[in-house]
Amino acid sequence: MPDLKTEYLGLSLPHPFIAGASPLADTLDGVKRLEDAGAAAIVLRSLYEEQLRTESMATSESFYGHADSFGEALSYLPEPDEFVLGPDRYLDHLRQVKAATGVPIIASLNGTGVGPWLDHATLIEEAGADALELNLFDIIANPAVTAEAVEATSVEIVREIRARTRLPIAVKLSPFYTALPNVASHMRQAGAGAFVLFNRFFEPDLDIEELEVTPRLALSLPGELLLRLRWLAILSGTVESDLAVSGGVHHATDAVKAIMCGASAVQVVSELLLHGVPRLADLRAELDAWLEEHEYVSVEQMRGSMDIARCPNPGAHLRAQYVRLLQTWSSQL
Repeated sequence: MPDLKTEYLGLSLPHPFIAGASPLADTLDGVKRLEDAGAAAIVLRSLYEEQLRTESMATSESFYGHADSFGEALSYLPEPDEFVLGPDRYLDHLRQVKAATGVPIIASLNGTGVGPWLDHATLIEEAGADALELNLFDIIANPAVTAEAVEATSVEIVREIRARTRLPIAVKLSPFYTALPNVASHMRQAGAGAFVLFNRFFEPDLDIEELEVTPRLALSLPGELLLRLRWLAILSGTVESDLAVSGGVHHATDAVKAIMCGASAVQVVSELLLHGVPRLADLRAELDAWLEEHEYVSVEQMRGSMDIARCPNPGAHLRAQYVRLLQTWSSQL
């Protein structure tokens, strides 16, 4: 049988399938179900910078009293009791999960700026997490803020987290950096041990009758994997770091593609929400069968074989393929 083992964030995993951050791990029972289904590791949902800033204030009123004083109004944020897990409950949940399960648990922090909220990385380590996923999600609407400043802040957040914890750090990136390999390289130097591609930007919709901006949450589709494959292949061939993919993995062949492009692990969420937690076991069995059918002896043999440094046609990942495709396509109408 093929060897499915992989290394990610210094963790030795039995196979590449990680349960990504989702409501499925919000309870101890949910985490146990993921473990029983064979998850190689489990990512908990994030603690948010906004939560931690609010928690540190004497009263929530001191935070919400200025909710409408600037464009990105804080009144759109959940009240403190609307978060699924507050800071204290999050740490308690982490301790309980670590005491009751044997699967690696990756905690998560989500924020945009350097500040005291980063101190929570130390508490997460003390609560027993095996690694930390840092989710950098921001929408820059101020024309005075430069791309250079955004990148510098992101790198500094990684550096500050590294100073606060010995845990392995994975940075969940946006696809919108102009020079992604350069940013990743600087984050790597600042202490990032892995990168997760990509953060999903949930776009709002418009209610054109009520003239309101309405939230819209959609599960990932297999087509979303394509953007991730290109950047996995580029980063795998240019930045020495562990890589994981998040978004668009619904079948074992999706995992095969991600691994060939350089991924050490694949995070699965939407497929489990759609078809149930036992789907994890199916994905592992399907990957095993695919490898055996195609005469691979291990996941490691396959990993990176189609990245930009090793694939037969590196230009296919870059601009050359874009030019060729558009110039040679002809309508069948």
